[in-house]
Amino acid sequence: MLSYRHGYHAGNYADVLKHSMLIQVLKAMQKKDKPYVYIDTHAGAGAYSLTDEFAQKTGEYLDGVAKLWDHANLPTALADYVETVKHFNAEFDGELTVYPGSPAIVDVELRPQDRMVLHELHVTDHELLENYFIDDKQVKVIRGDGLKGLIAAVPPLERRGVILIDPSYEMKTDYQDVAETIIKAHKRFATGTFVLWYPVVKREQTEAMLTLLKNSGIKKQLRIEQAVSADSDEFGMTAAGLWVINPPWQLDVLAKEALDYLTPLLGHADGHTTVKWEVGE
Repeated sequence: MLSYRHGYHAGNYADVLKHSMLIQVLKAMQKKDKPYVYIDTHAGAGAYSLTDEFAQKTGEYLDGVAKLWDHANLPTALADYVETVKHFNAEFDGELTVYPGSPAIVDVELRPQDRMVLHELHVTDHELLENYFIDDKQVKVIRGDGLKGLIAAVPPLERRGVILIDPSYEMKTDYQDVAETIIKAHKRFATGTFVLWYPVVKREQTEAMLTLLKNSGIKKQLRIEQAVSADSDEFGMTAAGLWVINPPWQLDVLAKEALDYLTPLLGHADGHTTVKWEVGE
């Protein structure tokens, strides 16, 4: 398969949620001087032009990051997120022209003692990613299956880590494979913060994956979800969310503030948001 290219979707409402929360997770990790590793199972190309054919074809960023661009007095998570994206657009006089992918966002936050391990299977995106981080000694770029790579990468020497699992879900088997891989990885690295991004295209498919995690015996599992419209059997994503294992303190509070702000801005009357501890301590 491997037809998925994130350039079509860069900066959409799902990216707003994913990246605003990822930044808060990283900031929480930085509260201790001890090093940490960031592991990305599906890293993409690094950064994306919003003026190229991919982004212009769908225009999804117009209903995502662009909606926040000129807003003042944003909630903490959204303010930090917009500030980060603006950092990448400084050379364009602050015009929204490029969008940083997860690795580029993490790179801004990385301290000298931290490191990144990035997996990408798509040939073109891997090449772009490798070029983006060329000669960067803190970053290891691997062309390969990120789910297999995750198992090989844990437990890290640092004993502190953030793992982002953000697959394309092109194949139906991805849903079960993702849940099984996270459960395996957690057994090897129980203190890591696992951040799973998920789409809602067919609700029952998504919930089957999340139920496997919920029933795994793993503690501290938080759901953060934004639905821009009601669940539907028609083609297309109606919601997107993050399932976070071992979230940092107050991530739930920051998420609720952000989603309360985003709901009237991005959602429809039949949409909803959820911030819920699916499994507690």
